[in-house]
Amino acid sequence: MEEVRAHLRYLRIAPRKVRLVADLIRGKKVKEAQKILEFTTKKAALPILKLLNSALANAKHNFNLNEENLYVAKIFVDEGPKLKRVFPRSRGQASEIQKKTSHITLILKEIKPSEKYGPQNLAKSNKN
Repeated sequence: MEEVRAHLRYLRIAPRKVRLVADLIRGKKVKEAQKILEFTTKKAALPILKLLNSALANAKHNFNLNEENLYVAKIFVDEGPKLKRVFPRSRGQASEIQKKTSHITLILKEIKPSEKYGPQNLAKSNKN
């Protein structure tokens, strides 16, 4: 059973906030996940929707998979590097501000495994 991966790195939204949106689509079919993300009013919904569409395009183009047969098997959000900034405080002091980043990994799998996938099998099936 083939899995399709897509990565989004260095997203400038805190991982804690991105995980709220990622939890909404975990385990859902691709079409259902797209609808959920379109109507979610969180800032992280648009980047995750773009990532899902990218994974779907990879599945169609590279593996010749049917989008009706795909679901979001795994989606996880890891912490990226923090951008450290200083914020002036009273009496000449300074406090540190950490601007957090996220790394998102999305994995699509097939509901029912198919025989025809991948560029090598696509070339064979076109000859018949």
